[in-house]
Amino acid sequence: MRYELIATATFGLEAVVKREVEALGYRVTRSEDGRITFTGNEEAIVRANLWLRSADRVYLKLAEFDAFEFEDLYQGVRAIPFEEYMTADAAFATDAVSVRSKLHAVPSVQAVCEKALADRLREAYALPAAARLSKTGAKYRLRISLQKDRALITLDTSGAGLHKRGYRTANVDAPIKETLAAAMVSLSFWNENRLLCDPFCGSGTIAIEAAMQARNIAPGLGRRFVSEEWHIIDPLVWKTERNAAYAAVRHDLPLHIHASDIDKRAIEAARENAAEAGVEDCIQFESLSFSGFSSGSASGSVGSAGGGPPAERDFGIVITNPPYGERIGETEKLRGLYRQVGAFMRERPTWSLYLITTDKHFEAAAMGRPADRRRKLYNGRLETTFYQYYGEKPPRM
Repeated sequence: MRYELIATATFGLEAVVKREVEALGYRVTRSEDGRITFTGNEEAIVRANLWLRSADRVYLKLAEFDAFEFEDLYQGVRAIPFEEYMTADAAFATDAVSVRSKLHAVPSVQAVCEKALADRLREAYALPAAARLSKTGAKYRLRISLQKDRALITLDTSGAGLHKRGYRTANVDAPIKETLAAAMVSLSFWNENRLLCDPFCGSGTIAIEAAMQARNIAPGLGRRFVSEEWHIIDPLVWKTERNAAYAAVRHDLPLHIHASDIDKRAIEAARENAAEAGVEDCIQFESLSFSGFSSGSASGSVGSAGGGPPAERDFGIVITNPPYGERIGETEKLRGLYRQVGAFMRERPTWSLYLITTDKHFEAAAMGRPADRRRKLYNGRLETTFYQYYGEKPPRM
């Protein structure tokens, strides 16, 4: 059966998610703020959840209609053939969001939609009108998005957000989301033959996501999804796609990734997370300040590559999420750290920098020149800028 699917994305990452969907072989029919719509069958639901690195969730679109009154909403939802997706004992719940719509009371929107869904199931399964549904079966979450009086009704196929890969068992303060880290790597010019450094690695997310991309490890391979319980997807499809994903991993690919942080606890967490992700053998973690990294104090062994300390090599790429300094009094201290980053890059014309920060003065204060490209992104609820500085291209192999 063909479905209309929606991969949601953090603002600013729509183009990245669109490329990922197209790389899976699916045709994108619509691209808009925060949503990439494409078509596919049951396998598409499975593959999208297993393989999309930068998307937030994958939804199955059920209906779209105008809803100016609660009666419009009730009738529109009740008209959806839920019996095609759910059994009579489906454990369903609803959540809603309303933006610039007449139906702005979210709790009321959820209640009306839940009643319409329940009434449809009772009718479809010939249950008494007052019968209480058991809700003991597979889980379903109905998502209602109202925008300018237009209702979009979807089912969440992912469950927990796609950023929850399952490998981050150890954490630190202010971690970057896995989906955002993956997008930062995708937006860079890094590839498996080049040195990658993250001198503010925290719990190691950027380095781990880079290693997983290079080794072709499906980001959803180590977790479960709510739609695995649904009867519309044969369990054999999940098994087949997971087996194919395992077979696609490039286990022996040598990588050159160095990740460091001044916080020893962060490095311990990063090592633990990398081991959980299955990429601990290709990332070198070290407890170092940025000045220690930039002065060449870092170890000379980077993954499977030698060639001296990372800072002394050519054509390196820095992809990093440094401290932001949201608290009062920290800004100038961090500006000093950012100036060290700028000095490091100016001394190395072959290196490239990809850095995300809330500091809107990074270009002038730290680098002394505009970025080659910048992109507004959101790290959680923080508005940030992703600054991209391109170094010289390495010679062709």
